[in-house]
Amino acid sequence: MQKKAFLILENGMVFEGERFGFEGEALGELVFTTSMTGYLETLTDPSYYGQIVVQTFPLIGNYGVMPEDFESPRPALTAYIVREWCRHPSNFRSQGDLDAMLKKFKIPGLCGIDTRQLTKAVREAGVMNAWIKDSPVLSEEEQQTLRNFAIRDAVAAVTCKKPEKKGKGKRVVLWDFGAKENIRRTLIRLGAEVVKMPASSTAEQILAQKPDGVMLSNGPGDPAENGSIIAEIRKLIDSGIPVFGICLGHQLVALAMGARTEKLKYGHRGANQPVKYLKTGRTYITSQNHGYAVVTESLPDFARLAFVNANDGTCEGVDYEGMKVFTTQFHPEACGGPQDTGFLFERLFAMMEEKSCR
Repeated sequence: MQKKAFLILENGMVFEGERFGFEGEALGELVFTTSMTGYLETLTDPSYYGQIVVQTFPLIGNYGVMPEDFESPRPALTAYIVREWCRHPSNFRSQGDLDAMLKKFKIPGLCGIDTRQLTKAVREAGVMNAWIKDSPVLSEEEQQTLRNFAIRDAVAAVTCKKPEKKGKGKRVVLWDFGAKENIRRTLIRLGAEVVKMPASSTAEQILAQKPDGVMLSNGPGDPAENGSIIAEIRKLIDSGIPVFGICLGHQLVALAMGARTEKLKYGHRGANQPVKYLKTGRTYITSQNHGYAVVTESLPDFARLAFVNANDGTCEGVDYEGMKVFTTQFHPEACGGPQDTGFLFERLFAMMEEKSCR
């Protein structure tokens, strides 16, 4: 019989569930993702650092665990919540089940919760803090701790520790703010030598690699907290090198250009987010994972809005006129369409062909 535990929300709501995975407490920011598949990618996406993730799809774990599909070596999320986890996965590639994976990486899990009701609570009240505990009652001190929790130093916690080089071809520096592995895989597949650099790298250190282009990766946390990185991005852009930013990279470029970011009520997380390409009027289905957005009205005059979210109209991509710089809020490497927005990687390679830095 599984042990009971409780999810206590910052607004006072309490959900009773059953433990699976690692048996421990977990304090974090509660978010939900609408993806129907790709739970391994969700579990190992560094952008979920500090967060308790709720899967809206009711059955999770049915095709098991395949480490070769991980987006990073280990999960960065704080805890994982599902309606039901599959105890007997069926897949010829599977090397284990979800319960064993969470135990291995010491990630607490909760199942048996009404995830529809929980998702509605987040949609109505917005993203909030939550705590997984054995007791449904918090002391006054614990309530204060829950209210005061905030994700800090997120990028530093998930970036690589030293440069890594893979692949052959045009040299692309992947500036790692919590990069998903599929970004590197895509670059290599298209014919690039990828030099993955830590978030603490300077523009000078990146340019010393003599790259043909630079990819600014996704990552967790509040983009505005990364002041030193933003300053280095501005220097990098001034060098004239082709730059493509994804997710957090998109937000950091906007901040470097003088724009502002804002926190969304509950963010965009899932593999089914509709985005309109203003140049053609075509709508793409995209994969996304972010809680902040660039404020469109704050963009400078030389920034042209390229993509907008079809649901709420928020900024999903920017082209910077007169520069070889463009960014997207969504993940073109994640195959949400399934590969409809892959042309964005081809655009970076075309820019690199125009002017090689070596």
